[in-house]
Amino acid sequence: MEIYLKNRHWKIYFLLIALVIILSSIFYTSNLVDKLAHEEVKKVELWAAGLRSLDANPNQDVSLINRIMEENETIPVILVDDDDNIVAHRNIAFSEKQEDRILKKRLKEMREEDHSIEIDLVNGKNYIYFDDSNLLKRLAWYPFVQLGAIITFILIAYLAFSYSKSAEQNQVWLGMSKETAHQLGTPISSLMAWMELIKDGKIDSNLSEEMAKDVSRLEVIAERFSKIGSKPVLKFSNIVDVLDSSIEYLKKRTSDKVEYSLEKEDVENEIIPINKELFSWVIENLSKNAVDAMEGKGQLKFSLSSKANQLIIDISDTGKGIARNQFKTIFKPGFTSKKRGWGLGLSLSKRIIENYHRGKIFVVSSEMGSGAVFRIILPLN
Repeated sequence: MEIYLKNRHWKIYFLLIALVIILSSIFYTSNLVDKLAHEEVKKVELWAAGLRSLDANPNQDVSLINRIMEENETIPVILVDDDDNIVAHRNIAFSEKQEDRILKKRLKEMREEDHSIEIDLVNGKNYIYFDDSNLLKRLAWYPFVQLGAIITFILIAYLAFSYSKSAEQNQVWLGMSKETAHQLGTPISSLMAWMELIKDGKIDSNLSEEMAKDVSRLEVIAERFSKIGSKPVLKFSNIVDVLDSSIEYLKKRTSDKVEYSLEKEDVENEIIPINKELFSWVIENLSKNAVDAMEGKGQLKFSLSSKANQLIIDISDTGKGIARNQFKTIFKPGFTSKKRGWGLGLSLSKRIIENYHRGKIFVVSSEMGSGAVFRIILPLN
């Protein structure tokens, strides 16, 4: 439920940010269009002022006026006399055969848009009709084009995000199924072996005790999976006893060529708040990964120490090692270096240690071909 709410909040924030970007862009572009439109009107007014000046004093130097009138290379303009005859025009494209029809059509459009300036001349009134330049028209449409592009981008991003989350969830569910089978495999295999011994009449005095351990392990596994997704209860437990119990169980169910050892540095009866079922799951995941990396032969050492109100657990092996650029990647869901598996063991371990126990788990050191050292740090209080 917490993850769902976080995802929903993320989507809301994403949409709000996108909305702010869209509105800011539209506001800025609209403001720019208004300024350019105002500049174009001023250019036409300057053109009109040049005509008035030329009409009032025909003998003056007209070079400046002509320059002003010729510099208008973008704004469509039509000059009409008092009898509605077209006197001059500028920046309107047409062929010779279409001149009359095109000019009348554009004049009608300009009148409908009420873009005109009246000029009082000696021989009567003239009128300048004008239209927005092609550049201004394209720029006026730009906010809507931009809006469409941004909406398309948001839609594609949202669909891609939804698809990736759905694919990730599917992978997690498949991985959980695989992890369940992996977890159940060890005790079930052991129970099957004990059953074969019973059938063959090879009854050992420790048989019932070991079978009881495997049945208890099945209960622990069921308890572990029932806690995923909900906040587990932490109880004060002796960390040495928990580690001893996990190591002893693994010893009899892994290769006898793997040497287990537990070293304690000023730590004997350290009582810390943990969830035993989930914490032992982390130890088993790290141990099984180490055994796989050593290919069933090597040394697996657990070292306990305390420092600055923290308990430090180092798990070192003599396996293949981990590349430095994978120190963080190995904890991500789906990452695995094995031909089989879904890469959820270390991801779940990280969640258990960091989210449930407020601790840390990371790779301290590793060299290819020389093993690896994982570290778990737990608060003592």
